[in-house]
Amino acid sequence: MNVNGMKYGAHLLRFADFPTPEILGSDASEEEIRDLIERHGAVFVKPVFKGGVGKKGKAGLIGRAKDLKTALAEKERLYFVEHRHGNQVSKSNGVTFEAAVPAEHEIYFSITDSTEFRAPTMTLTHMGGMDIEELDKSLVARVPFDPLTGLKAFVVANALADIGAPKQVISPLVQHLPRLWELYHDFGMTTLELNPIRMRPDRRGRLTPVACDFKCGFDRDDPRWHRLNLPLHLFATDYSDFEQEINQLRTHQGQSDVYVINEGGTILAPTFGGGANSLVTEMLGDDAIISSDFGGNPPYEKMKTVASICFKHWLRQSNVLFIIGGKSNNTDIFETFRAMSDALREHFASHGPTPLYVVAGRGGPNLVRGLGVLRDTCEALGLPYRLFGFDSAMSEVVDYAREANEWMKAGGRDAVAQRLRIAPAASAA
Repeated sequence: MNVNGMKYGAHLLRFADFPTPEILGSDASEEEIRDLIERHGAVFVKPVFKGGVGKKGKAGLIGRAKDLKTALAEKERLYFVEHRHGNQVSKSNGVTFEAAVPAEHEIYFSITDSTEFRAPTMTLTHMGGMDIEELDKSLVARVPFDPLTGLKAFVVANALADIGAPKQVISPLVQHLPRLWELYHDFGMTTLELNPIRMRPDRRGRLTPVACDFKCGFDRDDPRWHRLNLPLHLFATDYSDFEQEINQLRTHQGQSDVYVINEGGTILAPTFGGGANSLVTEMLGDDAIISSDFGGNPPYEKMKTVASICFKHWLRQSNVLFIIGGKSNNTDIFETFRAMSDALREHFASHGPTPLYVVAGRGGPNLVRGLGVLRDTCEALGLPYRLFGFDSAMSEVVDYAREANEWMKAGGRDAVAQRLRIAPAASAA
């Protein structure tokens, strides 16, 4: 659950009374854009992406305009631009026009939950506007602090002094940066990043920090983010009907992270846990239809709804239903497997049977009862299945799912269809 860019970032920064440039949206009139350029000398035109999307500047996806004609041309270029970063492909829907902020100094600032320090950690440098990883470590301060006392002014002051920041930027940053802790803490964030913060001089030469880019992530299990009244569609990574339906369930307990990898895939893999998701996505490759994380101890009703949506969109083309996760500490395996089993029964009853091989691997509370209800469902529906417990290596379970998929492609699907007394149905190869 990420927010990226100043369209919503400026709205969030108002809660901390942190300065931002003047911003216009896609619906701004030509007169408003011209007026913004005349008052500030130039505007930056930036595409609006859903979720957290990085490296836009390096990809040439930030336009600068000093006149209306150029601004409108950049709007046309960037409005629906597609951006690939790593294995993530995102498409924009709209742009923002952001007033240029003249400045000599640029600052990088972030607060994150650090697993290294087991505490919230501030990262700060006066060499902002570039990748933090490219800087010499002596120029970057990483300072853990006590969440009970929060980010105090002296923590910021000491960090800036340690990295040799120019004296003229220290006082303004000491006054403004501690306010961001309240924004971070009060609304359930797990990360907050401003890069760059441009130090804008006023008429007397005194500097004011102005946030010119914004990124944050929320803890989906922390209800405090609901107070921001952000639109739910903001957290979808795509506009597909499937992702939109899953996205509506983010307001309930449990996770519902999902991303369509390959619309022509043949393994439907509802996954539980971020680590499991990374391993499964990498090992299945193009055979996987979705990348997902449905952990977080979802209640029965939510898990049944999630499973029903997945089955409605993808079960007909799937060779393998692959339910996989690590050894859970608190997720009730019986509840999640019972919900998915009931959704599978109802799907067969409503849409008819489909050739399918069920593979499952999990560990955690009520595992035996959960595997038992899944076994009973597969046998009642006449589906081949293989179940793995907590003592099985996850990589071996993934390998088994891949082998089952190859067997289905090589004639197993027709054999299962014959067993179900239905006509053979071709799947994606």
